[in-house]
Amino acid sequence: MRAVFVDASETLAAVARRLLRPDDPPFAIHADPGIAPQDLPAILDGAETAVIDHTALPLDVARACAGLKHVVFLGTGARSYMDPEALRDALGVTVHTIKGYGDTAVAECAFALMWAAARGLPEMDRAMRAGSWLRTEGIQLTGKTVGLVGFGGIAAEMARLCRGVGMRVLAWNRTPKAHPGVDFVPLDRLLAESDVVSLHLLLTDATRGFLSAARIAAMKPGAMLINTARGAVLDEAALVEALRTGQVARAGLDVFTVEPLPADHPLASLPNVTLSAHSAFRTPEASDNLIGAALAHCRRIAAG
Repeated sequence: MRAVFVDASETLAAVARRLLRPDDPPFAIHADPGIAPQDLPAILDGAETAVIDHTALPLDVARACAGLKHVVFLGTGARSYMDPEALRDALGVTVHTIKGYGDTAVAECAFALMWAAARGLPEMDRAMRAGSWLRTEGIQLTGKTVGLVGFGGIAAEMARLCRGVGMRVLAWNRTPKAHPGVDFVPLDRLLAESDVVSLHLLLTDATRGFLSAARIAAMKPGAMLINTARGAVLDEAALVEALRTGQVARAGLDVFTVEPLPADHPLASLPNVTLSAHSAFRTPEASDNLIGAALAHCRRIAAG
């Protein structure tokens, strides 16, 4: 069994080289994160397993990858880049995902986006660099209510952080859950009562566009929105309009429908939006967890 990490960044390539063991099955590292999907058949060159960070794998490209039987996707959001069911049913290719590797890292990013947006720090930073002494009025978060939409490992970490600074934590999940210090409530109540709404949903057919225009309109007027999940779980155009009208006062976004975010995208020109480049999970600790789990998948595949 031969595996190829097809689109390794310099950072992840270094982690993989460090974590590889002498007795591991053959594992090649193609250290170029900027490849196109049509490059994959040549890069894989008959390998059974592809380790993929962020490159799309359309069905027609996978069909041209002779010998491909497994895809190890670095994260949980494989559906943003491929159709796991179609790959399985049409080609017999199994897609493996990795959960939990960056729960703390992503929650800390969501927490940081919330605080930066609440205090208007990016707007003041931009103005001061341009020579203007801008002083904005911030939002005090202690004592406010945060609503977590979707409750997995990341949301549990976000709840821990928010409770630590004295915030009330509400949550809604598609299946019943319980967690210390968190009140699980119906979605309409969460949207109506939360000063901050933070999205923590996996992207599936059921959650695509989940935070619709109607649900954005149902949010508490002047609330903040944080998204470190996937851009497609919300109606981006509706969010832009809500930010312009003030229905959503501020937003902190790490993920977008189109990535990289186009320079002319409306979100890039709105002063009440704090942006980060889908980097919530990028910490040394999370990278070690991620690549370690990917290599463990490859070892299990090689062992049958």
